[in-house]
Amino acid sequence: MTKSICVVGLGYIGLPTAVMFANYGVKVHGVDVNPAAVKSIQEKKLHIEENGLQERLNKAVDEGFLTASTTPVEADVFIVAVPSPINADKTANLEYVRKATASIVPFVKEGNLVILESTVPPKTVENVMLPELVKTGLEIGTQLYVSHSPERVIPGRIFEELINNDRIVGGINEKSAELTKELYEVFVKGTIHLTDATTAELVKVMENTYRDVNIAFANELAKLADKLDVNIWEAIKFANYHPRVNVHFPGPGVGGHCIAVDPWFLVELGGEEGAQLIHLSRKTNDGMPAFTAQRTQAILNKHKIAGGKVAVFGLAFKGNVDDMRESPSTEVIDHLVELGLDVVSQDPHIVTNQHATQIQSFEDAAKDADVLLFLTDHNEFKELDPATIDTKAKIVFDTKNCLNREKWEAAGFEFHLLGDATK
Repeated sequence: MTKSICVVGLGYIGLPTAVMFANYGVKVHGVDVNPAAVKSIQEKKLHIEENGLQERLNKAVDEGFLTASTTPVEADVFIVAVPSPINADKTANLEYVRKATASIVPFVKEGNLVILESTVPPKTVENVMLPELVKTGLEIGTQLYVSHSPERVIPGRIFEELINNDRIVGGINEKSAELTKELYEVFVKGTIHLTDATTAELVKVMENTYRDVNIAFANELAKLADKLDVNIWEAIKFANYHPRVNVHFPGPGVGGHCIAVDPWFLVELGGEEGAQLIHLSRKTNDGMPAFTAQRTQAILNKHKIAGGKVAVFGLAFKGNVDDMRESPSTEVIDHLVELGLDVVSQDPHIVTNQHATQIQSFEDAAKDADVLLFLTDHNEFKELDPATIDTKAKIVFDTKNCLNREKWEAAGFEFHLLGDATK
């Protein structure tokens, strides 16, 4: 492809996208407001963790197809991949999208294509991006083309899913959608489905909201386990043998840049009356960190341990990544501290201390702990040999069903599992 691309935002989505295009022989210039991130990319060093990213970054830079700076450059295509977080009041914060769009205006020329990849509330392209892009003086839809093509990947498998997943492309008009499809066909093997921009925006938010509601259902079932005297993980497994049932699994909360955030976009649009189920699900999942902390306290109370020490394992929001965005682990820790407990934390994927309780050594975290609390299902935790762990009370609380219960109990540990009241 002879077109050049300028990618604005070099985070968990922008950088892999930029590297992917560069690996397929497209000239890409990456832009980020964080000078440290830009410097890292220029030096072929990673500021985020993702399987296969280092090798692909090396190739992209060494072959001269990827450059980076803190300012945009002229290009044929501009891809905006910046955060779209929520404010403290749970309303959408679209300033990153607006500012990123404004930053490319001086560099846009006739015939260019602008693509928003960020996950956003419906109508963001229409109400936030287009008012900035009209400042180019170009006629939108004939001289300047605009579309939304939301990422649909999961950390840890980004490159595999960038290539193989179906992609939704929503253009402000048919020509915008077609140009975007043509661009992504450089590496996408999945089917590329064309629609309008607002529908594409809604589809991505719907996908994540579906998962949030499903997880909330599982979390409610987990809370019922105490009253039912069942192992909810086993019950869900059996229910999912039904060909039309796919119940998700419970946990200490929902994190990440999408599932914990996107449903609030619909709550804001629909209000409490128009999005009751979505709102209730969000409240249910947001309540799980407090529930997890209370269960931990109950375990300590059972052993008459007052003001005990809790070793928290896992700060990332999901297994085998270094991403702490919206991680429920930090909220669990806050609730534990509010209960008067002493807390230390450890995460093998987060190598620089990013939390006040964090230490780098698993052994040091476990040594004097009254309970080992696992909040993230990293492979490193699954592979632990409990017989070699030196800890004080030999009590473990697994909130992700990621540990081998038989091995831990054989090693003399009292084993507790979220959603299991059978013992």
